Amino acid sequence: MNEQSEHIISRKKEHLELCKTDEVKFKEKTSGFEQYDFLHAALTEVKIDKIDLSKKFFGKRVSYPFIISCMTGGTTEGENINLQLAEAAAELNVPLGLGSLRFALETNIFDEHFKVIRKTAKDAPILGNIGGAQIIQMKSFKPLFHLLDKVEADVLVVHLNPLQELLQKNGEPNFHGITKSLEKLVKQSPLPILVKEVGSGISKKNAQLLLGLGVAGIDVAGAGGTSWAGVEILRNKQSTENPFWDWGLPTSYSIKSIAELRKKHKFILIGSGGINSSFDAAKALALGADFTASARIILQTLINSQQAGVVSLIKEWFEDVKKIMFLTDSQNLCSFGLEKLILKKDFS
Repeated sequence: MNEQSEHIISRKKEHLELCKTDEVKFKEKTSGFEQYDFLHAALTEVKIDKIDLSKKFFGKRVSYPFIISCMTGGTTEGENINLQLAEAAAELNVPLGLGSLRFALETNIFDEHFKVIRKTAKDAPILGNIGGAQIIQMKSFKPLFHLLDKVEADVLVVHLNPLQELLQKNGEPNFHGITKSLEKLVKQSPLPILVKEVGSGISKKNAQLLLGLGVAGIDVAGAGGTSWAGVEILRNKQSTENPFWDWGLPTSYSIKSIAELRKKHKFILIGSGGINSSFDAAKALALGADFTASARIILQTLINSQQAGVVSLIKEWFEDVKKIMFLTDSQNLCSFGLEKLILKKDFS
């Protein structure tokens, strides 16, 4: 393993330690979900035991509209975390996102780990993950595709993190050429491409551009959950009053605005960023997301209650989602839309 890989792994370990805490939450900016309430249907006709929450995720049917989001990799602890999350993903039958695979591009020492992850996850979809800053630098995507083949990934996620790179010590904030690189990657990739932010959200304009390139899915990863600006500020031991800590588009805003693009494009929309409860997940779905996703609360639950705790948490969330659908007269996910929500300001 070269010096750069060792540096990346060390940095990931620091990220992991910070994300175990609540210190990295947004300070004042929220996801925006608190602005909405559900429109109660006293005349509900729904049979709650008939509600089916299963959906297809790039050809594979999963049990819940939920993704265990990309978290970590490259450290011994990270490998153990991914293995436990793979067990949870298999039991729940939901997609599992792996942390950035950058650390494994130039070495084969993680090959056995990837085999174990795939075997443990069983039929659950696995999302490989690489940074946008890295694909710009690649002269060829063949090493990446070869790595994805080792992982036996179902989808390739490209994460966009310009703010994090901007604030990261020795970061790579050069995103010039990202659009052309993504276009080239989409054309060459054997897997569908999903693009996600890491906590600053994606605008409708940028989403439209991504869909025009042929991207198959978008994860808004909006503001309101983990502030990756905050993560880097804490790593750099800078003042926590840094004004960029709360930078970004609220998750609810990104979901609602990007969902409008379905009139012209077919794609999977994932709502993440501050999904910390069953009501957050339900509101994300009602605003237009096909799937919701969480990372930090899953990590914290895993540490405190092991894999069984993660399984229990997600099952409880979606039992609540069923109850919300029953109370809003929504027999299925297709009928559980924006019309089931009301802005709280309209109550006054």
